[in-house]
Amino acid sequence: MAQTLDALARRSASMKGIRSVVHTMKTLSVINAAPYEHAARAIEAYHATVLDGLHAFLSQSGPLSATGKDAQRVVVVFGSDHGLCGNYNEALAAHVVRGFAGATVLCVGAQMADALSDQGLGVRKAFFPPASVDGIGRLANLLTRKLDAMQQGGHPLDVSLAYFARDENGLQEARIVGLLPLDPEMVADFQAKPWASRSLPQFSMPSDDLFMSLVRGHLFASLFRAAAEALVTENAARLALMQQAEQSVDDRLDALLSDTRALRQTEITTELLDVIVGFEALKKRRLGADKA
Repeated sequence: MAQTLDALARRSASMKGIRSVVHTMKTLSVINAAPYEHAARAIEAYHATVLDGLHAFLSQSGPLSATGKDAQRVVVVFGSDHGLCGNYNEALAAHVVRGFAGATVLCVGAQMADALSDQGLGVRKAFFPPASVDGIGRLANLLTRKLDAMQQGGHPLDVSLAYFARDENGLQEARIVGLLPLDPEMVADFQAKPWASRSLPQFSMPSDDLFMSLVRGHLFASLFRAAAEALVTENAARLALMQQAEQSVDDRLDALLSDTRALRQTEITTELLDVIVGFEALKKRRLGADKA
């Protein structure tokens, strides 16, 4: 079906509108990623303080009791509900199912819950993903309280975090991080490392309560950083897809512009030929009249 200049103009206008939307989404991805990246770096200072507290406590305490083999396996999976970031949820769900079949699953995002269900993993509870930087603290607090409630009654937990993070080259990679029980190497290092002060650490509250408070701080900081890093990676994935979409739209616009130029040239050529044919017809008619 032959195209007209009006049809090409309408298609070009439509593609320009799509390009404007894609460019806006790309800009928003860049703008949104920056606060989340700052939040991920900011929580490190708090986490360092918590680890200093653990060091102070463990340097003055005896060996910790090992977690029993009957510890309940729990995995916290950070997904996305915001869309336009490719197969973000499906790829992470496929990675999680390989190592956590039969584990209790807590997830962030309804779409991640669906992706995990498609992989055969039942989700015990799904949490809403944060809509802003302020929501990261809310989410980390809810997850910390949920894990704390699951430990009530002395039930030990074996907790891992699953989320997408950036590797050294800035590319997306699935990351599985053990959270509980505490890393034995870290605990041994804290207990063996001398306290770097003449004043030995002292505490007045019960040791069990202090230790649990420090562990909760460690949980909160780790969950906060995982959520922030996942959001940074999500926006980076969305940015990459929007860049690809923008390039695809630009290529289509170039093709439409080329078609428009070719069609316009064809119409101009046709009009010129019509003028020439008309001129030749008038010329022959005039010659015929002169001969008569």
